[in-house]
Amino acid sequence: MIRKFFHPDAFRAPQFIAAAFLLAYLLQCVWLVRAQSLHNAVPDSSQALRIHQGLEEWNGGAIAGTPVSSFSSLRPNAAAGALSSGAVSEAWDGRLRPRDAYDQDRSPLYYLVAAAPLLVRPAAWLPPAFVPLVVVAPYLFFGGMLGASLWYVARRLYGNTGGYIALALYCFSPAMIVNVAGTQSLAEMGAVWGAFGTVFTAIAVAHTLYAPREVVFWNWRRILLLGLSITLAAGNQFSLGVLALVILPLMLWVAPVRPRAVLAIWITAIAAAKLLLFAAYFFHPALFLQGMLHARWINFNPVAFGMSVSYRNAAQTLVAGSPPLMLALPVALVGYFAWRRARYFGNTAPLLIALLILILALGAPSFPGQGFHLTLLVFLFVFVSGVLADLLETPHRPLIAAALWGLLTASAIWNLVQLSRV
Repeated sequence: MIRKFFHPDAFRAPQFIAAAFLLAYLLQCVWLVRAQSLHNAVPDSSQALRIHQGLEEWNGGAIAGTPVSSFSSLRPNAAAGALSSGAVSEAWDGRLRPRDAYDQDRSPLYYLVAAAPLLVRPAAWLPPAFVPLVVVAPYLFFGGMLGASLWYVARRLYGNTGGYIALALYCFSPAMIVNVAGTQSLAEMGAVWGAFGTVFTAIAVAHTLYAPREVVFWNWRRILLLGLSITLAAGNQFSLGVLALVILPLMLWVAPVRPRAVLAIWITAIAAAKLLLFAAYFFHPALFLQGMLHARWINFNPVAFGMSVSYRNAAQTLVAGSPPLMLALPVALVGYFAWRRARYFGNTAPLLIALLILILALGAPSFPGQGFHLTLLVFLFVFVSGVLADLLETPHRPLIAAALWGLLTASAIWNLVQLSRV
């Protein structure tokens, strides 16, 4: 297997181009982390809180996000010196919402990931300038893997051109950079990668059912990957767990000829996800049960659909998160609805998922984070890249290519200029 991995045929021009895009993305994230540390940017109080609780759990103490994790016992200078009793109160009352002292939005996995890099005590063996990079290491990993997954999916669906478009939109998206490296972000890239993986791993597993082989045992790696994706999505943001229900009809749509196999795979993946979430509670059954009961799985307020502020906030977040997408999306929508050739499964599925996520985002204006909006952006990247790749195969290719690459190049330059001013 190692020989196959290092075979020259495994790395060709598309892989090297994608790697260059991802390297540019990670360098932007590192630049932002370094710039903020040089300007003495103070980490958000909720960041210090999640690190402190995660370290407690890793060290055999209280389970994060549960009543036994006593917030009143936090000491001054805890969690890298960023917390005081006032900061704890601010974090808990603002971005971390309790329900009977349970975190109703996120599982202990969210805290464990945040604290994992500090288990090795980097301050003892690294120069102080590198410690901020260690703190954001999990989110750099999630961001890089999400970009690689996005490119892989878009390339499989739409060819190299579609993969490049999706990756360019992703790698120069301010939202995708800030959520990884920003000191004020809630570090939701793990949830976004899990949501993306949940949908497209489910589609991939369903496609394999057309092969005349044993279902569950032959697909066990993909099934475990699907369970891991669900865990990342729901464990970092409970309300994204709705995708675990959405993928069942999606899989039946892909493989209607084998409904029993689809159901068996879905049940197995859900069981694997539950086991992994149980592990995040360090196998405490009572806390796990209460954590699931207190979780806010449906973060939905119908009144929000009648409030203009919900739509305004969503629009502002998307425009700031990816300016070129807001110019390319109307073109893609017109092309999709006006051109029958563009309305196939590869374009329709990400559009429907994006619409669902948009509804959830509009219905949860009080959610303390951008998990919905970031997930929406990623699925829109896939949809736009698919339609534009189709349009590039028409006789209007020269005009469309000039406009598209001009837009993406201008966006990349603008993004780099903004980073240089940080």
